[in-house]
Order: sequence, then C-alpha cells, then structure tokens
Amino acid sequence: MIYHLYHIPGKKIGVTRDLNKRVTVVQGYKPGEYEVLDSSDDIEYISNMEIELQKSYGYKVDTNKYKDLHNQKLNEMKINITDQTTTFPIPRVQLSSWLMDNINLSWETSLGKFKINMKTINWILTNSKTSMYNDKRCYIYNKAFYEAFLDTDNNPKDISLNIFKKIRSWAKVRGLYEKGDSKTQYVKLQEEAGELAKALLKNDQPEIIDAIGDMVVVLTNLAHMQGLTIEECIHSAYEVINKRTGKMIDGTFVKDKELPQESMTQNIPIKYMKL
Repeated sequence: MIYHLYHIPGKKIGVTRDLNKRVTVVQGYKPGEYEVLDSSDDIEYISNMEIELQKSYGYKVDTNKYKDLHNQKLNEMKINITDQTTTFPIPRVQLSSWLMDNINLSWETSLGKFKINMKTINWILTNSKTSMYNDKRCYIYNKAFYEAFLDTDNNPKDISLNIFKKIRSWAKVRGLYEKGDSKTQYVKLQEEAGELAKALLKNDQPEIIDAIGDMVVVLTNLAHMQGLTIEECIHSAYEVINKRTGKMIDGTFVKDKELPQESMTQNIPIKYMKL
C-alpha cells in the first residue's frame, strides 16, 4: 500500500492512499492544482513527514497523525488483535463480502503489518475459524498468516525491503516520479536488457551484475509509477511459480500444460524434437 503526501498550495498538506478520490473527487482539485511531495509504503514515515511539513509550510497542524486515524478506523470496526489471533467483527459466513468491502485495509500485529488484498483474501477465507466465544465473530491465527505472506522466504526483510525503499527514495529525489512515466521506464528496461545480453555474450561478470541491478532499479520505479510496489509483484509471481510443474528441455523449463498430450509419455515433446 502506497501513501501519498500531497500539497494544495496555500491550502493544506495531507496524506491519502487515493489521490484521485481524496483530492480531485472529494476536494475538487485537478492534477496540476496540487503536488505530491512524497510517497511511501511506510505509514509511520509518511505520518511524521505530514506533521513536519505542515509546520514548515505554516499550515494548521493535524491533532492526530495519519497512522493514528488509520488505527482508529480499525478500532471503530472492532477488529481485535492479540499476539495469537486477529478477530473480525462478523460471522464467518459474511466474511467474504466484508473482506471485499475493506480491500487494502491493513493493521499492525506483533509479527508485522497484515493487510487485506486479492492475494490474502482467499487465504483468510480458507483459514478463518468461528470464535468459540461468539459465533458472530471469526478469527485467523497470526503466525499462520505470517508464515504464508510475511516470512523471510517469501518476503525477505534483511535486504530487499530496505533496498527497494532506498531505490524509491533515490528516484523521488531526482524527480523520476514527477517528470517520468511508465512508458519511458519500459524503454529504459529494454535498453538495460540489451546491455545484459552483451555482457552475457562476453561473459563479463561485472557487467552482468551491473545490468541485472539496473533492470531491478527500473522495474522498481516502473511498479511505483503504476501504483504498485516491486515487493508485491515479486510475491505475486512467486505464488504462481511455486505451484508450477514441468520439465527442463534444452535448457528451458517447459510447463506441463504446454507439453503436447500425444508426447507426454516420451522424454522429449514433439514440438521440441530436433528434425
């Protein structure tokens, strides 16, 4: 989830997850009549920056930080969070519609930040249980959710999250998000792919490292420009390939569903046989 710190000159500084809905639809300011000062998936950072910039620009300073208002919403919705479980305020039979109504809602637990999105909804529905104390409430085990979505194998905390944040900060300072667009980043990606091809043909290891790194930087920025994070994209891809089966043929992994049925009993599928 990306939080945007926006500025309406002479009026206010605020934070939102949806610039169009919050600034344009609700407040009536079109793109060009406001500016985005910063964007981040770190709600603590963006909440502190909002207060600091409100003071710096001389605007009215919010009494509560954005993250506190966000948490207040959770309390009003009566989501109960303990070290062991997260309990939702509805019967299990109504959980599906409730989750869809609250898509992108996130909350903090002792194991990290949990959130409702299209990747986690199915898991929550499958693994939720009716409360033994109140059949109008249901819950999930936090540790199980952590293992499924936040463990170090699926979402490395030691390196990737920090480095991706640094890349986004680097790009923001240099105006890539303000002046660039997804199409130019795609062109840049193709340029870097060409550099990687040259490096592979020459077996130039330093250049290979440099080209792969440049491509990751470009993809990180491209994802951000599309309102996504590279972390979400990687996790989504892993969830697909983790369940994929097939075989190696001539140095290429071929999915089972791409193997011709008439050749499934042979070592080499017909379309890959050399004539």
